[in-house]
Amino acid sequence: MLSFGLGIGTKNSSGQLIEIYYPEPILNPNKLLTDTIQKILNFDANKGSIIFSPKDCIKVAKNFYSIGENNQAKIIEYFAKSKRPIIATFIIKDIPPINIAEVYLKLHLISHRIVKPNSINLKNMFSQLKNIAWTNEGAIDVDEINIYQLKARLEGRTLSVNCVDKFPKMTDYVVPKGIRIADTARVRLGAYIGEGTTIMHEGFCNFNAGTEGPAMIEGRISAGVLIGKNTDIGGGASTLGTLSGGGNIIIYIGQNCLIGANAGCGISLGDRCTIESGLYITPSAKIVILDKNNKFVKIVAARELSNKSDLLFIRNSIKGRIECRINKSYIMLNEELHKNK
Repeated sequence: MLSFGLGIGTKNSSGQLIEIYYPEPILNPNKLLTDTIQKILNFDANKGSIIFSPKDCIKVAKNFYSIGENNQAKIIEYFAKSKRPIIATFIIKDIPPINIAEVYLKLHLISHRIVKPNSINLKNMFSQLKNIAWTNEGAIDVDEINIYQLKARLEGRTLSVNCVDKFPKMTDYVVPKGIRIADTARVRLGAYIGEGTTIMHEGFCNFNAGTEGPAMIEGRISAGVLIGKNTDIGGGASTLGTLSGGGNIIIYIGQNCLIGANAGCGISLGDRCTIESGLYITPSAKIVILDKNNKFVKIVAARELSNKSDLLFIRNSIKGRIECRINKSYIMLNEELHKNK
């Protein structure tokens, strides 16, 4: 079995689940654990997920303790007091998710740093998600938000809508150890934020994307992009993702790289690479290669330089061309800024 999770969900007025919180998802769960809960709930895991009664929680917890699954037992003991739907989700194989419970479980696996971006199948996930009004009182189906706002006003309250989106912010579901995020609304659930990462106010990280370790993020990490350790994405900089425009090339930015302010990268970089401020390297951009003495070698498309290390990309302000030279120095992050304790 690929994954198992115990969750608490929210339903709309039609009884449809619109979001699920999994406090401790599991990758490759112990067969004894999944067999135990299936037997108690009289449920076949091949059916995907089941909503069950708080009354069942104590029995499940008791059996989990008996097989040594203490963490899951403690969670389900808390669930016994829930006024929200309680869900057990089983994912047998890593195929495209077929319902919202599976989508949320996979997004949790990434944000809990259990699996890395691009390592699990999220194909067609958008079709499983509803557009939600994320409010100070939780998730509300966007088609029902008007009546909720009216009720709040009649009761003397103001219902604040923080955003309208299919994805919630990550920190409403998990806060990974050793990170700083200046504006939590700019990091979606399904982001993988490595320990030691600092995301400043204008930084952004999409789902199925993130950082492997210490990093300074002042620009945008698009869907599908993974940033290596000790790399700096400068203010206003961006990376080419796999969503808009139907792109399917997965971008990896290596370790000790710098993408300067307002620059951009549409190819994968090896380690110790620098793109100067304001320069966007698209896959088809023509790059003039210079040798260690800055002598002309040849002209190539940028994609031919993917995954190569020790490169410096600059725009020659006299000739107007993009040049690639040997990068003789590379960045080192300030360790004090990224301890995040």
